[in-house]
Amino acid sequence: MKRILAGLTLASCAALMTATPAQAAPVNPVKALKKQYVAGHGVRVSETSRTTMNGKNGQTRTTNGTLGFGKSGVVAADLRFRDNGGMAGGLMPSRSITVGKQTYVQGGIYSENLPEGKKWVRYADPSVIYTSQPLDVFDSKVLKALVSKAKSSKSGTYRGSLTFADVSKLYGEKIDKRLGKIKINYALDLNSKGLINSVRSEYTMDFGVLGSTTTTVSTRFTGWGAKITIKAPPSDQVADYSELGAETEVPQEIPNGSLNSLGRVEAPSAR
Repeated sequence: MKRILAGLTLASCAALMTATPAQAAPVNPVKALKKQYVAGHGVRVSETSRTTMNGKNGQTRTTNGTLGFGKSGVVAADLRFRDNGGMAGGLMPSRSITVGKQTYVQGGIYSENLPEGKKWVRYADPSVIYTSQPLDVFDSKVLKALVSKAKSSKSGTYRGSLTFADVSKLYGEKIDKRLGKIKINYALDLNSKGLINSVRSEYTMDFGVLGSTTTTVSTRFTGWGAKITIKAPPSDQVADYSELGAETEVPQEIPNGSLNSLGRVEAPSAR
Protein backbone atom coordinates (compact mmCIF):
# COMPACT_ATOMS: atom_id res chain seq x y z
CA MET A 1 0.00 0.00 0.00
CA LYS A 2 1.36 3.45 -0.93
CA ARG A 3 2.52 5.80 1.83
CA ILE A 4 -0.02 8.43 2.86
CA LEU A 5 1.38 11.96 2.44
CA ALA A 6 1.88 13.76 5.75
CA GLY A 7 -0.30 16.70 4.74
CA LEU A 8 -3.50 14.68 4.34
CA THR A 9 -6.10 15.07 7.03
CA LEU A 10 -7.30 12.12 9.13
CA ALA A 11 -10.61 12.22 7.27
CA SER A 12 -8.83 11.91 3.94
CA CYS A 13 -6.78 9.00 5.26
CA ALA A 14 -9.94 7.19 6.34
CA ALA A 15 -11.57 7.78 2.95
CA LEU A 16 -8.54 6.43 1.08
CA MET A 17 -8.34 3.33 3.28
CA THR A 18 -12.04 2.66 2.73
CA ALA A 19 -11.70 3.05 -1.03
CA THR A 20 -8.69 0.73 -1.32
CA PRO A 21 -9.72 -2.92 -1.08
CA ALA A 22 -7.45 -5.14 1.02
CA GLN A 23 -5.72 -7.98 -0.78
CA ALA A 24 -7.06 -11.30 0.47
CA ALA A 25 -4.45 -13.78 1.62
CA PRO A 26 -4.14 -16.84 -0.64
CA VAL A 27 -6.34 -19.71 0.53
CA ASN A 28 -4.33 -22.59 1.98
CA PRO A 29 -5.53 -25.69 0.06
CA VAL A 30 -4.31 -28.09 2.74
CA LYS A 31 -6.38 -26.35 5.41
CA ALA A 32 -9.34 -26.04 3.05
CA LEU A 33 -9.19 -29.78 2.35
CA LYS A 34 -8.96 -30.76 6.01
CA LYS A 35 -12.14 -28.79 6.73
CA GLN A 36 -13.95 -31.16 4.36
CA TYR A 37 -13.02 -34.21 6.43
CA VAL A 38 -16.38 -34.77 8.08
CA ALA A 39 -17.80 -38.26 8.54
CA GLY A 40 -20.82 -38.93 6.33
CA HIS A 41 -19.67 -36.46 3.69
CA GLY A 42 -17.38 -36.69 0.70
CA VAL A 43 -16.81 -35.74 -2.93
CA ARG A 44 -17.59 -37.09 -6.39
CA VAL A 45 -14.69 -38.04 -8.64
CA SER A 46 -14.41 -38.61 -12.39
CA GLU A 47 -11.21 -39.49 -14.17
CA THR A 48 -9.79 -40.38 -17.57
CA SER A 49 -6.42 -42.06 -17.94
CA ARG A 50 -4.94 -42.36 -21.43
CA THR A 51 -1.80 -44.17 -22.52
CA THR A 52 -0.02 -43.85 -25.86
CA MET A 53 2.70 -46.26 -26.93
CA ASN A 54 5.24 -44.94 -29.44
CA GLY A 55 2.76 -42.23 -30.37
CA LYS A 56 -0.11 -44.65 -30.97
CA ASN A 57 -3.24 -44.83 -28.84
CA GLY A 58 -3.07 -47.51 -26.19
CA GLN A 59 -5.36 -48.00 -23.24
CA THR A 60 -8.03 -45.59 -22.00
CA ARG A 61 -9.51 -46.02 -18.56
CA THR A 62 -12.39 -44.03 -17.10
CA THR A 63 -13.29 -43.93 -13.41
CA ASN A 64 -16.44 -42.51 -11.84
CA GLY A 65 -17.75 -42.64 -8.31
CA THR A 66 -17.62 -41.20 -4.83
CA LEU A 67 -15.09 -40.84 -2.02
CA GLY A 68 -16.22 -40.81 1.61
CA PHE A 69 -14.43 -38.84 4.33
CA GLY A 70 -13.59 -39.46 7.96
CA LYS A 71 -11.76 -37.20 10.38
CA SER A 72 -8.39 -38.24 8.92
CA GLY A 73 -9.21 -38.09 5.21
CA VAL A 74 -10.60 -40.51 2.63
CA VAL A 75 -11.87 -43.63 4.40
CA ALA A 76 -14.21 -45.12 1.80
CA ALA A 77 -14.72 -45.27 -1.95
CA ASP A 78 -17.26 -46.63 -4.40
CA LEU A 79 -15.91 -46.55 -7.94
CA ARG A 80 -16.79 -47.94 -11.36
CA PHE A 81 -14.19 -48.49 -14.07
CA ARG A 82 -14.24 -48.95 -17.82
CA ASP A 83 -11.23 -49.92 -19.93
CA ASN A 84 -10.78 -49.68 -23.68
CA GLY A 85 -7.77 -51.02 -25.56
CA GLY A 86 -4.49 -52.22 -24.13
CA MET A 87 -3.74 -55.50 -22.40
CA ALA A 88 -4.55 -54.63 -18.77
CA GLY A 89 -8.31 -54.43 -19.16
CA GLY A 90 -8.87 -58.08 -18.24
CA LEU A 91 -6.93 -57.63 -15.00
CA MET A 92 -8.98 -54.67 -13.82
CA PRO A 93 -12.28 -54.87 -11.94
CA SER A 94 -15.35 -53.07 -13.19
CA ARG A 95 -16.29 -51.91 -9.69
CA SER A 96 -14.42 -51.40 -6.44
CA ILE A 97 -15.73 -50.61 -2.95
CA THR A 98 -13.35 -49.72 -0.14
CA VAL A 99 -14.62 -49.52 3.43
CA GLY A 100 -12.28 -49.36 6.39
CA LYS A 101 -9.36 -51.72 5.76
CA GLN A 102 -11.12 -53.87 3.16
CA THR A 103 -11.50 -53.53 -0.60
CA TYR A 104 -14.20 -55.44 -2.50
CA VAL A 105 -14.05 -55.88 -6.28
CA GLN A 106 -16.11 -57.49 -9.01
CA GLY A 107 -16.18 -57.75 -12.79
CA GLY A 108 -13.92 -59.34 -15.39
CA ILE A 109 -11.53 -61.97 -14.08
CA TYR A 110 -12.61 -61.12 -10.51
CA SER A 111 -16.05 -62.58 -11.14
CA GLU A 112 -14.99 -65.79 -12.88
CA ASN A 113 -15.35 -69.19 -11.19
CA LEU A 114 -16.32 -67.81 -7.80
CA PRO A 115 -18.09 -70.03 -5.27
CA GLU A 116 -21.84 -70.28 -5.84
CA GLY A 117 -23.70 -67.15 -4.79
CA LYS A 118 -20.55 -65.05 -4.48
CA LYS A 119 -20.32 -61.84 -6.52
CA TRP A 120 -17.44 -60.00 -4.81
CA VAL A 121 -13.83 -60.75 -3.88
CA ARG A 122 -12.52 -59.17 -0.68
CA TYR A 123 -8.93 -58.06 -0.20
CA ALA A 124 -7.38 -56.84 3.05
CA ASP A 125 -5.87 -53.92 1.16
CA PRO A 126 -7.16 -50.37 1.68
CA SER A 127 -4.31 -48.90 -0.40
CA VAL A 128 -6.25 -49.56 -3.59
CA ILE A 129 -8.69 -46.89 -2.59
CA TYR A 130 -9.19 -44.99 -5.81
CA THR A 131 -8.17 -44.07 -9.34
CA SER A 132 -5.05 -44.19 -11.50
CA GLN A 133 -3.77 -40.75 -10.49
CA PRO A 134 -0.12 -41.01 -9.29
CA LEU A 135 -0.46 -37.66 -7.46
CA ASP A 136 -2.56 -38.28 -4.36
CA VAL A 137 -3.95 -34.83 -3.60
CA PHE A 138 -5.48 -36.17 -0.39
CA ASP A 139 -1.95 -36.60 0.96
CA SER A 140 -1.18 -33.23 2.57
CA LYS A 141 2.54 -33.48 1.74
CA VAL A 142 1.78 -34.05 -1.93
CA LEU A 143 -0.80 -31.27 -2.12
CA LYS A 144 1.57 -28.83 -0.40
CA ALA A 145 4.37 -29.76 -2.83
CA LEU A 146 2.15 -29.26 -5.90
CA VAL A 147 1.51 -25.70 -4.76
CA SER A 148 4.99 -24.79 -3.47
CA LYS A 149 6.90 -26.37 -6.38
CA ALA A 150 4.70 -24.87 -9.10
CA LYS A 151 6.48 -22.73 -11.69
CA SER A 152 3.30 -20.76 -12.42
CA SER A 153 0.00 -20.17 -10.65
CA LYS A 154 -2.24 -18.15 -12.93
CA SER A 155 -5.98 -17.99 -12.20
CA GLY A 156 -5.75 -20.62 -9.49
CA THR A 157 -4.01 -23.22 -11.67
CA TYR A 158 -0.63 -24.40 -10.41
CA ARG A 159 1.68 -25.90 -13.04
CA GLY A 160 5.00 -27.56 -12.51
CA SER A 161 6.80 -30.90 -12.42
CA LEU A 162 8.05 -33.41 -9.87
CA THR A 163 10.12 -36.53 -10.42
CA PHE A 164 8.97 -39.96 -9.39
CA ALA A 165 11.76 -39.87 -6.79
CA ASP A 166 10.37 -36.59 -5.41
CA VAL A 167 6.89 -38.04 -5.05
CA SER A 168 8.09 -41.34 -3.58
CA LYS A 169 9.89 -39.39 -0.84
CA LEU A 170 6.66 -37.55 -0.06
CA TYR A 171 4.92 -40.93 0.29
CA GLY A 172 7.80 -42.27 2.36
CA GLU A 173 8.24 -45.22 -0.02
CA LYS A 174 11.00 -46.56 -2.22
CA ILE A 175 10.78 -46.67 -5.99
CA ASP A 176 12.88 -48.37 -8.66
CA LYS A 177 15.91 -46.12 -9.25
CA ARG A 178 15.49 -46.40 -13.01
CA LEU A 179 12.08 -44.76 -12.67
CA GLY A 180 13.15 -42.10 -10.18
CA LYS A 181 14.29 -39.53 -12.76
CA ILE A 182 11.05 -39.60 -14.73
CA LYS A 183 9.24 -36.26 -14.55
CA ILE A 184 5.56 -35.94 -13.79
CA ASN A 185 4.26 -32.70 -15.30
CA TYR A 186 1.16 -31.51 -13.50
CA ALA A 187 -1.59 -28.90 -13.42
CA LEU A 188 -3.54 -28.41 -10.19
CA ASP A 189 -6.67 -26.27 -10.43
CA LEU A 190 -8.20 -24.80 -7.27
CA ASN A 191 -11.48 -22.96 -6.82
CA SER A 192 -11.92 -19.71 -4.89
CA LYS A 193 -12.28 -21.65 -1.62
CA GLY A 194 -8.99 -23.45 -2.16
CA LEU A 195 -10.67 -26.79 -2.92
CA ILE A 196 -9.46 -28.93 -5.79
CA ASN A 197 -11.35 -28.69 -9.06
CA SER A 198 -8.98 -30.99 -10.91
CA VAL A 199 -5.47 -32.38 -11.13
CA ARG A 200 -3.80 -33.46 -14.35
CA SER A 201 -0.56 -35.41 -14.59
CA GLU A 202 1.53 -36.60 -17.50
CA TYR A 203 4.67 -38.71 -17.60
CA THR A 204 6.65 -40.63 -20.21
CA MET A 205 8.58 -43.84 -19.72
CA ASP A 206 11.27 -44.22 -22.39
CA PHE A 207 12.50 -47.78 -22.76
CA GLY A 208 15.07 -47.12 -25.50
CA VAL A 209 14.79 -49.43 -28.49
CA LEU A 210 11.55 -50.79 -27.04
CA GLY A 211 9.95 -47.37 -27.44
CA SER A 212 8.20 -45.03 -25.04
CA THR A 213 4.88 -44.89 -23.23
CA THR A 214 3.14 -41.65 -22.23
CA THR A 215 0.37 -41.65 -19.64
CA THR A 216 -1.95 -38.71 -19.04
CA VAL A 217 -4.38 -38.79 -16.10
CA SER A 218 -7.06 -36.11 -15.65
CA THR A 219 -9.01 -36.24 -12.38
CA ARG A 220 -11.94 -33.96 -11.53
CA PHE A 221 -13.67 -33.43 -8.18
CA THR A 222 -17.20 -32.08 -7.79
CA GLY A 223 -19.80 -31.79 -5.05
CA TRP A 224 -17.47 -31.13 -2.15
CA GLY A 225 -19.25 -31.73 1.15
CA ALA A 226 -22.05 -33.82 -0.31
CA LYS A 227 -23.69 -36.37 2.00
CA ILE A 228 -22.30 -39.76 1.06
CA THR A 229 -22.91 -43.25 2.43
CA ILE A 230 -20.68 -46.11 1.26
CA LYS A 231 -21.37 -49.61 2.56
CA ALA A 232 -19.66 -52.93 2.05
CA PRO A 233 -21.49 -55.47 -0.19
CA PRO A 234 -23.79 -58.00 1.53
CA SER A 235 -21.59 -60.49 3.41
CA ASP A 236 -23.29 -63.52 1.83
CA GLN A 237 -22.14 -62.30 -1.60
CA VAL A 238 -18.48 -61.89 -0.59
CA ALA A 239 -15.59 -64.36 -0.85
CA ASP A 240 -12.22 -63.63 0.72
CA TYR A 241 -9.33 -64.03 -1.66
CA SER A 242 -7.76 -66.42 0.85
CA GLU A 243 -10.78 -68.74 0.42
CA LEU A 244 -10.39 -69.14 -3.34
CA GLY A 245 -7.58 -71.68 -3.23
CA ALA A 246 -4.26 -72.03 -5.02
CA GLU A 247 -5.85 -72.86 -8.39
CA THR A 248 -7.84 -69.63 -8.66
CA GLU A 249 -7.25 -67.35 -11.63
CA VAL A 250 -8.28 -64.30 -9.61
CA PRO A 251 -5.22 -62.02 -9.24
CA GLN A 252 -3.46 -62.00 -5.88
CA GLU A 253 -3.60 -58.20 -5.80
CA ILE A 254 -5.40 -55.43 -7.64
CA PRO A 255 -3.19 -53.60 -10.16
CA ASN A 256 -3.61 -49.89 -10.82
CA GLY A 257 -1.74 -46.95 -12.32
CA SER A 258 -0.71 -45.38 -9.03
CA LEU A 259 2.85 -44.60 -8.05
CA ASN A 260 2.73 -47.45 -5.53
CA SER A 261 2.18 -49.97 -8.33
CA LEU A 262 4.68 -48.34 -10.67
CA GLY A 263 7.28 -48.50 -7.91
CA ARG A 264 7.06 -52.28 -7.99
CA VAL A 265 7.48 -52.47 -11.76
CA GLU A 266 10.93 -52.87 -13.23
CA ALA A 267 11.57 -51.06 -16.49
CA PRO A 268 12.19 -53.59 -19.27
CA SER A 269 15.56 -53.76 -20.94
CA ALA A 270 16.52 -54.72 -24.47
CA ARG A 271 17.76 -58.27 -24.88
